[in-house]
Amino acid sequence: MKYVSKRKKNIAAIFDPLKFYKLEDAIAILKKCPSLKFDSSVDVAIKVGVDTSKSEQMVRGTVSLPHGTGKKIVILVFAKGEKAKEALDAGADYAGAEDLLEKVKNGWTDFDAVISTPDMMREVGKLGKVLGPKGLMPTPKAGTVTNDLVKAIQEMKAGKIEFKMDKGGVIQNAIGKLSFEDKNLKENATVYFQTILRSRPPAAKGTFIHSFILTSTMGPGLKIDTSGWVA
Repeated sequence: MKYVSKRKKNIAAIFDPLKFYKLEDAIAILKKCPSLKFDSSVDVAIKVGVDTSKSEQMVRGTVSLPHGTGKKIVILVFAKGEKAKEALDAGADYAGAEDLLEKVKNGWTDFDAVISTPDMMREVGKLGKVLGPKGLMPTPKAGTVTNDLVKAIQEMKAGKIEFKMDKGGVIQNAIGKLSFEDKNLKENATVYFQTILRSRPPAAKGTFIHSFILTSTMGPGLKIDTSGWVA
């Protein structure tokens, strides 16, 4: 017989895996789960109805969460000279050119976001094998290829995140911490969901939002009732 931990038994007793919950009720359930020794992340996973084989139906963009993610973002900026200094003064954790390019080329990825000035992208593009799989490659669409480094860095530190669907048409991101006030988690999740809705590709047909799951670290995945939201 498969062993089921006491924690899992307690979690199973407070939710129905087949039920669709209102967002505020789902947040309350996650907070009732047995606590961990750290502040759990609250994550969303949204399944979208697109043809993932067609590039014009890619769902990707950025969203500024009104209450941030609760996570300290380590930012790497590829820039030269005065621009590198500007980035560090604005709060970037690392900024530079050749030395950082070489370091990343050798596999270093101890950072959460990458910004680059346009003149550096020819060299940064060569790091695709390292940055690409981790979703860290800077892009103009995401606002991470820019000369306005101060604005880009400030937006990231204030809660701006990038979203991108995977090969299965699922978009996943952390949208806060379990210690956040309920209303703040609800607002972050709502803004995130509405941004995904507005990102619907013109070529997408049929139902766009197939499912919306809210979960926490080692917590249950709760189905969210979006019937009251335009989908």
